[in-house]
Amino acid sequence: MQPDNVVILQAAFTMAVRRGAKSTLLFIDSLDDLVYPKPIPRGFSLILISKRKKFEFTEAEEASLAGRAKAMVTLPKLALTRLAKMKLALLMALSRGQITAEGPIVCIVGQSDQEPLDAIQFIDPTRENELLTFRGQGKISESIQPEVFQAVLMLSMELAEKGREGKPVGTTFVVGDAERVWQLSKQMIINPFKGYDEEERNILSPGLKETIREFSGLDGAFVIGSEGTVLTAGRYLNTAADIAQLPRGLGSRHLAAAGITALTQAVAFVISESSGDVRIFKDGKIIMEIEKSTSRGK
Repeated sequence: MQPDNVVILQAAFTMAVRRGAKSTLLFIDSLDDLVYPKPIPRGFSLILISKRKKFEFTEAEEASLAGRAKAMVTLPKLALTRLAKMKLALLMALSRGQITAEGPIVCIVGQSDQEPLDAIQFIDPTRENELLTFRGQGKISESIQPEVFQAVLMLSMELAEKGREGKPVGTTFVVGDAERVWQLSKQMIINPFKGYDEEERNILSPGLKETIREFSGLDGAFVIGSEGTVLTAGRYLNTAADIAQLPRGLGSRHLAAAGITALTQAVAFVISESSGDVRIFKDGKIIMEIEKSTSRGK
């Protein structure tokens, strides 16, 4: 392991122990190996973050960081800022119940996949935190399957970066509490998903991604069931939020997403066509905002 990485890890682990962190999230793509040459402190859960899906650890790695890890969080293979990596990792781990918002968390990341670790962030969810809002995040897994939440989040990030045919995309995914969402919305066009088997239109199906991309240019929202079945696209949400509760400058798409989540148990993912930012709504409020990185915006 590179000396700089050892120094960063030692400082982060010391902080985690001294400040009583419940979990420590580590971005391992910035590491040349997972052999930490010092004793790994106890007292916190170690969560590994990576853009890779498959790993083959050596015996030495299994005896060190790999063996100490409680879980693995997979990030999308996109150009992400340090802040975006932290936010995505935290949100995915929270949605899967791998961490909780009941105690301090330490995040360790690097600027890019090829460069050493260079950032340590201490987060106390019980206090005001500018990194992300934890209000409502603990309820996500109660209304949506974790796999579905992660699939929609990853798809939203990909659409925000790549768009459709090279052009920016703005759209909304409303996930969970489908019956109530259906009552508070109406169809703007003929439902393009009607008549297909549920397996064919499940968001977890790899073959559905391009279909979603093609329909992402339609006005209105996608409505997705809690188990991942895409029920429709082009759905108009008959709801509006209290503007005073939201940041200024958000358009009708965001207001509708806030409104539908305030009246249902659903979670809404909104991609801003103008900025490429992704915002996630729960209980009528923004629980996560992931800004488009400079590298993606070029």
